[in-house]
Amino acid sequence: MHRADHHPSRRRFLNVTGAVVAAGCTSDSAQSGRHALAPAATPTPVAAMGRYQAGIMLPQPAQGNLLAVVADLCATVAPGPLLAELGQAIRTLTTGTDPRLLGLPPGDLTVTVGVGPRLVRTAGASLPGATDLPRFSRERIAPRARGGDLLMQICASDALLLPVVAAALLDQAGDRIRERWRQSARRGTNVSVGNGLTAPRNPLGFIDGIVGPHTTAEQQRDLWLAGPPTVAGGTLAVLRRMELDLPRFAALSVAEQEAVFGRRRASGVPLSGGTAASGPELGAKTPDGRYLVPADAHVRRAHATVVGVGLMLRRSYGTDEPAPGLLFISFQNDLRTFTATLTHMDTSDALLPFTTTTASATFLILPGFDRQHPLGSQLFG
Repeated sequence: MHRADHHPSRRRFLNVTGAVVAAGCTSDSAQSGRHALAPAATPTPVAAMGRYQAGIMLPQPAQGNLLAVVADLCATVAPGPLLAELGQAIRTLTTGTDPRLLGLPPGDLTVTVGVGPRLVRTAGASLPGATDLPRFSRERIAPRARGGDLLMQICASDALLLPVVAAALLDQAGDRIRERWRQSARRGTNVSVGNGLTAPRNPLGFIDGIVGPHTTAEQQRDLWLAGPPTVAGGTLAVLRRMELDLPRFAALSVAEQEAVFGRRRASGVPLSGGTAASGPELGAKTPDGRYLVPADAHVRRAHATVVGVGLMLRRSYGTDEPAPGLLFISFQNDLRTFTATLTHMDTSDALLPFTTTTASATFLILPGFDRQHPLGSQLFG
């Protein structure tokens, strides 16, 4: 959900959380006289502290609900103390000991924090994450929906937690930050793609995020930053909110939709054959010489080997406000992995004409933290 620029405040925290409590009371009243539903399985808690921040590779599979909050730090605010406070708040929220949770069980709640290029440059102009995203085609982005100093990615299986946790974190930051925009989103049902992997469907009906750095070796090579020491254990995130032209895509035949993606809609199998988890055979042709995976198919134009880059950990979440679409998030240890891929797609990817990007930002996801090493302390002291 897109939010206008405003100052977070304690009053706002109370208003938001009060509305949640009121909604819960209404729900209880509406259920009176009905048979009680069987309790859902309790999600496994995810530790907030460690070498890497939670919410990237853990948990697996990723939770179904996400709220991304993008904000700016006020000019006189030092990022180090603020980030340390946010890390402490994340620890108490994820362990269920923060009274601002209003008694809600945290379950598999994760909060992942990143800092934007402006803040990274204050620590070192040559550091990973110091470079802004370039502009691309098919963008319609308001000034306040481009860039930002601070990302708080909040994920949980329980969607009720997201606004409550966001209100608590904004209350913790107080007037030291100004919110730019926020977006709530959700993932589709996970589908097995083989090799013990699962991936969800996107709002266009196709299985999304099949290819990625799944093994430890791939993650060390393409996901996690190895150096310098101030950023080791972090990664780089790209957020892109897009509107989708769902009616025009739905008007295509299934075969035409599959040609756009280069995969079968029902199974995720590449048009060249094999399994969903296997890569497409980009050189495979029909007897009359046509590529089985069309030249402008998304899986070809975005293929890491074709582009000449590493793998991205890609996540797509469906949105319904401010318009039907998706929130795309990728994690990689080299921003060129994303920029070169989208530049290659820009020339002739059959999927892009169905998209319009309305928000865009990149962040250095900070290394993990613990009690001795507060969040952000490697970078900002």
